[in-house]
Amino acid sequence: MSATADHAEERTNPAARLGFQPGQVVQEIGYDDDVDQELRESIEEITGQELVDEDYGDVADAVVLWFRDDDGDLTDALVDATTMIDEGAPVWLLTPKTGRDGYIEPSEIGEASQTAGLSQTKSFNAAKDWTGSRLVTPKGARSSKR
Repeated sequence: MSATADHAEERTNPAARLGFQPGQVVQEIGYDDDVDQELRESIEEITGQELVDEDYGDVADAVVLWFRDDDGDLTDALVDATTMIDEGAPVWLLTPKTGRDGYIEPSEIGEASQTAGLSQTKSFNAAKDWTGSRLVTPKGARSSKR
């Protein structure tokens, strides 16, 4: 497949390569007016459901966490993001790209992820202004949910 075909598929549905499935409940944390609306809409298109917010009171299948440098402590945000998902469910951490307001160093993401008990499985170009990291709870890790 050519690079042009790859980009065409990403423009058609940018969330296609993230592994979302129909029927999944995806919790969105850190929404603000700077998030990528096309990515949000493509996740809703794949899952067939609207994204749920921080106040969702049940277990989600995945979390999309928009996080900028001035949003507080990344480790705390990651720990909070894992409280309402099943073990092994992904946390998609989306941070501004290099040179954008709110940029976070990859080393900080790695350190915060590890401290929060998460493993980074992949990084990717999520949208025009956003970089993504797929984080998961390592298999066999016990979490204290409820």
